[in-house]
Amino acid sequence: MKKLITILSLFFVAGVLSVSAQCGNCSLKTSCGSTAECSTDKVVMANNQKATSVKAYYFHATHRCATCKAVEAVSREAIEEFYGNKVTFESINSEKENDNPLIQEYKVSGQTLLIVNGKKQVNLTNEAFMYARTNPDKLKSKIKSTIDSML
Repeated sequence: MKKLITILSLFFVAGVLSVSAQCGNCSLKTSCGSTAECSTDKVVMANNQKATSVKAYYFHATHRCATCKAVEAVSREAIEEFYGNKVTFESINSEKENDNPLIQEYKVSGQTLLIVNGKKQVNLTNEAFMYARTNPDKLKSKIKSTIDSML
């Protein structure tokens, strides 16, 4: 039994590492500064201001791996499918648009998927990179539940 648990643990670790490796030279450093400090469901409340609309932002580099491209495609598709024009999706090349005020506002330093409603933010970067290629429906579901909770 101990051998089985050890083997299963090794497969789990290998799976997590392979998901991280899929992104090649992509940085998974997100708006909170480092992946170790980020909670995937962490909701950051800067203040109690209410916004009028939910927006999704995907910040990326110029050269992107297959996973980076899938994150954008699946996220855009989910938002269009579930919300049409009610939720906006914006893809921002942080290398070409390094003076974009959103980069400074959200303290983005790498590939980042944010769902925003006013000052309330949910960072879905970890889920996006984990599921965009391997289980896009799971990522779509996570995006939907996040946005639904903000509407």
